[in-house]
Amino acid sequence: MYIRKITLKDFRNYENQEIVFDEKQNIIYGNNAQGKTNILEAIFLCAMGKSFRAKKDKDLISFGKNQAKVEIEFQKVDREGKITAIIDDKKTFFVNGVKQNKISDIIGKINVVIFTPDDIDIIKEGPDVRRRFLDMMISSLKPNYLHILNNYNKTIEQRNSYLRQIKTENKSKAMLEIWDNQLAELGEKVYNYRQTYVNKLSEKIQDIHKLITKSGKLEEEISIKYISNCKDKQKFLENLNKVQALDIARGYTSLGVHRDDIIFYINGKPVKVFGSQGQQRTTVLSLKLTELNIVKEEIGESPILLLDDFMSELDSNRRESFLKKIEGNQVIITCTDFIENTNTYFVENGVCTVDKK
Repeated sequence: MYIRKITLKDFRNYENQEIVFDEKQNIIYGNNAQGKTNILEAIFLCAMGKSFRAKKDKDLISFGKNQAKVEIEFQKVDREGKITAIIDDKKTFFVNGVKQNKISDIIGKINVVIFTPDDIDIIKEGPDVRRRFLDMMISSLKPNYLHILNNYNKTIEQRNSYLRQIKTENKSKAMLEIWDNQLAELGEKVYNYRQTYVNKLSEKIQDIHKLITKSGKLEEEISIKYISNCKDKQKFLENLNKVQALDIARGYTSLGVHRDDIIFYINGKPVKVFGSQGQQRTTVLSLKLTELNIVKEEIGESPILLLDDFMSELDSNRRESFLKKIEGNQVIITCTDFIENTNTYFVENGVCTVDKK
């Protein structure tokens, strides 16, 4: 799989831009704050239906403009296609000119794996960041999962609203059973999807991590554990009943798959607590390469790699190991320094030009 061409219209700091990509390696370089990452963001938008960094969709529109447009032409093993995103007061997506009713309808059309310096937050920050990583990976492969997860989150909102009504309006506690049953049913499905993919990550990450760290003084054993109190519907319902009084007092649902976590260990110790900065970065690198392998295995072809200033975070040994693992993929790399390559672009002030050095 690879992207042939991307067209940007009033997207971020790009007024009118067309870029034709090579099907293998592409280097986009330039000084900071010139628009390099915006190109990767546009690709991610058309792959996953949202930005990986913007909090509001309107932030994607050029200053003073009312609408932004991104168009991507891509090639798969068995077909070609085009995805168009229109951003104004809402986001609208088209696949081969046909309007899509839901964001989940575009997910999986283009498969990407993205590396950014902020990925270290998967290890260092809270459970919500780790859940987001896992949810995005699963959604890109199983669009129905996104539908289930969205329904779960809506049910949480409805249950929380009723909890507050019980406290402030003396509504009947018996009605909670409706939300509890729906929440437990959806939560079990979310758990099963997540556990399946954590198992896949666990099976593959050890060999990848050993390859990356083979030059180190000590061999590192990496492992992953999924932490949840919602492993089946009946147990979920029992747990909800136990904390019902607490939930009513607080006005929100205190347990569920929206509270789950994924813990990473090196040699039996949590990387977040005991891992060095280098071990944390290597863990993220291993995790992302494992994601790459899982996506490739499931879709039957190599996904597109988006590397946002990621190579600068690696020492020479890890960089060499990393490059060996990504051969065969289309790679789009942003960086601040010129790298000799057959397909190199220079970005300055929202204009991307082919570099002919």
